[in-house]
Amino acid sequence: MSGNEKNVVLEGVRIVYRNFEGREGQYNREGDRNFAVVLDDELAEAMKADGWNVKTKPPREEGDGNFNTLAIAVSFKGRPPTAVLVTSKGRTTLDKESIDIIDMVDIANVDLIVRPYAWAVSGKSGIKAYLQAIYVTLEEDVLSKKYGDIPEIGAAPQRPALEQGYTDIPDEDVWEEED
Repeated sequence: MSGNEKNVVLEGVRIVYRNFEGREGQYNREGDRNFAVVLDDELAEAMKADGWNVKTKPPREEGDGNFNTLAIAVSFKGRPPTAVLVTSKGRTTLDKESIDIIDMVDIANVDLIVRPYAWAVSGKSGIKAYLQAIYVTLEEDVLSKKYGDIPEIGAAPQRPALEQGYTDIPDEDVWEEED
């Protein structure tokens, strides 16, 4: 651990052990939001050498490579991470209450930024990975794409795009005079 750890950008990665909800389980305390990212051998070894907490499991089948993962914590204390869900129709920014949707969706692509936190306790030290930003592109099925433009019944109508130079369209009641 050099003390100059920098954020790590990982693009086109696969995530596993998703627990953005923070549900309690065999390997997780209630409220701890986390997931892991799969790393190739070269990146896994480089990150291990720098002190990151990379876990390596041997191949399950002959001819497979090692299964390297980096556990990543998702914390909303202090500065929350940027989390964005991307579809063919646009993107949606997720917050503390909605980020758990990532646990349930089919994923086509993930790009993320990991922020290091150097720690030292009882003579041991390392780097814990915290999520700084994640962009998750959904794997959309044919019907989602076909019917995605049809407005949902009962949903609030969307305002038209604003003309350049206007910053907001006031509500109708703003124009009423007061007595």
